[in-house]
Amino acid sequence: MFHSFFPKPKYFFLSAVAFAFVAILAWYFIIAGIGNRAGFGMPEGATEPYDLSYFLLPSNLFFYAYFAICLLVFGAAWSFIDRYNPWLKWSVWGSLLIIAVTYFGVQVSVVINNWRRPFGDTLMNALQGKPGTTAWDFYSLQIIFAQIVFLSMFISILTDFFTSHYIFRWRTAMNNFYMSKWEKLRHIEGASQRVQEDTMRFSATLEGLGITLINSVMTLVVFLPILFGLSSYVSELPIIGQVPHALFWLAIFWSVFGTVLLAFAGIRLPGLHFRNQRVEAAYRKELVYGEDHADRAQPPTVRELYTNVRTNYFRMYWHYLYFNVARYFYLQADAVFLTLMLVPTIVAGKITFGIYQQIATAFGQVSNSFQYLVNSWTTIIELLSIHKRLKAFEAAIDGEPLPEIDRNYLVREAEGGEMAANKPT
Repeated sequence: MFHSFFPKPKYFFLSAVAFAFVAILAWYFIIAGIGNRAGFGMPEGATEPYDLSYFLLPSNLFFYAYFAICLLVFGAAWSFIDRYNPWLKWSVWGSLLIIAVTYFGVQVSVVINNWRRPFGDTLMNALQGKPGTTAWDFYSLQIIFAQIVFLSMFISILTDFFTSHYIFRWRTAMNNFYMSKWEKLRHIEGASQRVQEDTMRFSATLEGLGITLINSVMTLVVFLPILFGLSSYVSELPIIGQVPHALFWLAIFWSVFGTVLLAFAGIRLPGLHFRNQRVEAAYRKELVYGEDHADRAQPPTVRELYTNVRTNYFRMYWHYLYFNVARYFYLQADAVFLTLMLVPTIVAGKITFGIYQQIATAFGQVSNSFQYLVNSWTTIIELLSIHKRLKAFEAAIDGEPLPEIDRNYLVREAEGGEMAANKPT
């Protein structure tokens, strides 16, 4: 699944995590300070712009240069280590390009968050009838917003086009690798489906989860300092009272609570999805055999196989019932949690509507990043079930014992073959 496309995948991904961790620490504790001393930092007391000029700030240009150097160093190192990998341009450099564009998406979120304060304050002044607010104030803000989102849209369209090719290259790498080992794999239940369909679903699903994970990490890196700064407006929480950096700790608490809740509620779902794919494949395969052989797909056999399908679906419906109870309870509570926590601050009149908009956006960005497992849980369940199916291929290629589910299938097939051979003609 991985070594057909990525160079030495175990070491590649571990080195990527370690390198990213070191690069982030180096930026906050060393490189950023060097940039400030060199005149690239924001002037004291200055506010960040909320238009496209944000991307041209000296501090941002300095970070872009550092970010590009880090990507180039990592890519060059792995290009040398595994220079004979035929998929190197896509697996290494393609992944780095996706990371770079993902960071741009996070930067767009920062600009829009900056834009929310003047828009919210202008809206509040207009609704209160304060003098000095004109229609052009709103039009100009909307023009700025349109410039930001249209630039983001253009980049997103190109990124989606590139990502589609990236996914298909990964699928092609898996397909070529599995077909080169076809003699070892052809006897496994649903082998054709695993090569044709599961490779496509695995690459597409994992790529989507990977981008979401990268986005979550980058969002945390960018928005946590913003949330720290906005915490100065929140001096008190209901019942608890005063808490330093209250917004930051609230985001962590609420995200961990949701993650643990849904992980506990959905712990059995991956296995049920895997079993569901197995019983569906067994039912489908018997019907395919019945198209060419009159002695296959007989009513008792078909009835038994379909009963297995029904039983598994009903079991899965039950487990999804209480999983969805937990999931929707959390999502509905999430919609009002921040507002409840800000009631003392709002009643005390310590924030404007624009600042509230900024707090809500920054808190949502940070909490959603911490809630990666919550938001991606159903997709992760699907990915785990696909992984279990493809894992049988890995076992057959490496000469390891097949999973119990596939061993049972081969036993049934062998027994069916013996019965067919002994059947009188």
